[in-house]
Amino acid sequence: MGYKTKEWRNSMRVTLDYNNMTDTFLGAQGFTAKKLASFNRKATAAFRYVQENRGKDELYMGWTELPYNQDEIVADILATAKEIRNKFQYFVVLGIGGSALGPIMAFNALCHLHYNDLPKAKRKGPKFYVEDNVDPVRMRDLLDVIDPAKTCFNVVSKSGATSETMTQYLIILDLLKKAGVDVKENVIFTTDEKKGNLKKISDEVGGIKSYILPDGVGGRFSQLCPVGLLPAAVVGIDIKGLLAGAAYMDRVCRYSSMNKNPALMCAVLQIAAMEEGKNIGVMMPYSDNLKFLADWYCQLWAESLGKNVTLDGKPCNVGQTPVKSLGVTDQHSQVQLYTEGPFDKVVTFLSLKKYACEMPIPHGCENIPDVAFLGGHTMEELIQAENAATAYALTKAGRMNYTLWIPELNAFTLGQLLFLFELQTAYAGAMLNINTFNQPGVEEGKKATFALLGKAGYADKKKELDSLPEKNQNCII
Repeated sequence: MGYKTKEWRNSMRVTLDYNNMTDTFLGAQGFTAKKLASFNRKATAAFRYVQENRGKDELYMGWTELPYNQDEIVADILATAKEIRNKFQYFVVLGIGGSALGPIMAFNALCHLHYNDLPKAKRKGPKFYVEDNVDPVRMRDLLDVIDPAKTCFNVVSKSGATSETMTQYLIILDLLKKAGVDVKENVIFTTDEKKGNLKKISDEVGGIKSYILPDGVGGRFSQLCPVGLLPAAVVGIDIKGLLAGAAYMDRVCRYSSMNKNPALMCAVLQIAAMEEGKNIGVMMPYSDNLKFLADWYCQLWAESLGKNVTLDGKPCNVGQTPVKSLGVTDQHSQVQLYTEGPFDKVVTFLSLKKYACEMPIPHGCENIPDVAFLGGHTMEELIQAENAATAYALTKAGRMNYTLWIPELNAFTLGQLLFLFELQTAYAGAMLNINTFNQPGVEEGKKATFALLGKAGYADKKKELDSLPEKNQNCII
């Protein structure tokens, strides 16, 4: 395992290049050294806040210690994953939000892009699915391609009261009973250690295999705990490498100076841009494997920073809207807006220095210059050239952008990216003086859903919904 040697770890370091955020490259649209220096005090205070509160469950900052405190859990997960690979043909995660986005992201990043289509001998593991919605068509179509009796279902919910996840569980439970399968044989819970509905169900059934979602770890910060580690291990991802990469980035970011701490600098760049009206943050990976990392980041950034009150109770309505984009694909759909539209965006490029393969482009069509010039190059060269060209075009147009350079994509470098983004988010929240780790804005929709479905205790909310004005038919055309 390469990550055990210092030389290899350093060769795999993810680095930040923010030249294209500065006045040297953007002119009047860029930050001066003086402007960035004006954030020194605020950045140092944010760093200290995060450091002083590391590991505090009551503040939901237990995620900071996940790279260091899970040796026994990891050993158990690896053993369980081996059993699952030997016993089951399918592995299905039932969850929503971070419980689903994390496993999807890691699977897409580190497994074959057509993993489920590979022959079993090449997959070396069960077919993998993550169900994170309650669209009935989606559930029907899943059941068309799996056999529940041959499937391990990982039900992920801290409270066991997540309506979407528990709906899925009830459907699967019914199917398993009809097939004569003991739920304990085919279901694993990831939930709270001492309370919640999944704990009650496990106790009633007589002990369903369960992993703990730690108290101090919110869903969007949970990829590096059993929520994400079990699914990753089942499909053969090196989960020790993920945690080692996270620990490495944690050490890289041990400095209080933003000029030495890439996560802190990323936070400063975004906060400084937001202060100048750049309220849209575009994440643009130039890798199909990293496509869903942008989805995962969108939840992390939006749910953490979109708040309407500060820690001291003052109204604020802060946050930056995250947008996902994929290079090269979205050069042909979104980049026109980014280069010539409003000056309200910051683009973060995720750029690979080395892809898993090169894929040579053969010579051909020699009588057509527009095509012939491609021959003799590789697809790796082409995508890297298009990445550089897009960054150049944005910079020439005065549009802020910066790049996170990834030497190559593996478990270690992915672990670095995850921890960097988590730290960046924590620093940014501290700089905005908000609670980064709650999500009160989600609750109103949940309560309204409960009321509409007649859940006990929500009669007043149902009356509130029923008291809405009648629809104006003139507004329906």
